[in-house]
Amino acid sequence: MENYDNSNEIKAILVGQSGVGKTNLIQTCIGEKFDSCSAPTMYCSFRQKRFNIQEKEYIVNLWDTCGQEMYKSINQMFYRNAEIVIFVFDITKKASLIDIDNWITIVKEELGTNITCGLVGNKKDLFLNAQVDEDEAIEFAKKRGMQCKYVSAKTEPKSFSEFLQKLMTDPISANKLKDPTDNTENIINN
Repeated sequence: MENYDNSNEIKAILVGQSGVGKTNLIQTCIGEKFDSCSAPTMYCSFRQKRFNIQEKEYIVNLWDTCGQEMYKSINQMFYRNAEIVIFVFDITKKASLIDIDNWITIVKEELGTNITCGLVGNKKDLFLNAQVDEDEAIEFAKKRGMQCKYVSAKTEPKSFSEFLQKLMTDPISANKLKDPTDNTENIINN
């Protein structure tokens, strides 16, 4: 393959509660159809997405992790060497956003804080049932050193892919995952 070597390969993991739409985000990102009947993920798997950025090809290995509580410790072995972590919550379930702090703790234990992270509010198409306002999610992400994007795997299949590319090309300057209780000001370059 021209212009490709394994130094252009990036590992990205999606974490969050079961049912927030991680699998559908990955499926639509790689060009597959949205599956309204997808079952909960019972094991970790990955799919690949190619990006051409400044005439260089990158392959992103998108790891789909299990969201059920009983699988959290199993997931951790798949976190190793991840360069991007995407925390996913369902905008119609506030508890899925609150639970992100638990996922942050687990990710920090395995990967430290020097990683590129993003927060994705999925199911934007269900905005009439939203329990989390977009401004609230943006503030939540900012306090934790992340960028935030509301997307819909169902109606805006390219929105997640565009956010992933933004994380690859325009990460937060400090690139540090923050503890939400830290009072240090977080600087974000927009």
